[in-house]
Amino acid sequence: MKVYHKSSCITCKKTITEIERMKIDVESRDFFKDPFTEAELKKIIKMTGKKPHELLRKRDKTYKEMKLDQNKKTDSEIIKLMVKNPGLILRPIVILKNKALVGKVDPKEIKS
Repeated sequence: MKVYHKSSCITCKKTITEIERMKIDVESRDFFKDPFTEAELKKIIKMTGKKPHELLRKRDKTYKEMKLDQNKKTDSEIIKLMVKNPGLILRPIVILKNKALVGKVDPKEIKS
């Protein structure tokens, strides 16, 4: 199992602790220190089954400054912005086999 996170994010820390408590081997990566490539992010987004705009952190400063709620961007433009500004990416991202869970993750989803 892989977890992509931000080291200082409380939600991320809680998720990693919960996974470790379940005695599941977890490989974690801080995507602020080791950023996603565009190809990696596209693959993760595809695994979520969601559109790129659904994975934007609406509370992020960049989101508000760029008025992303009003400026309609293409999926490709959003992905490029997310790669350049990792704070825009909803976190944590938990990868289970061929599925990705994003944001606050329910431990029951991890076990299944």
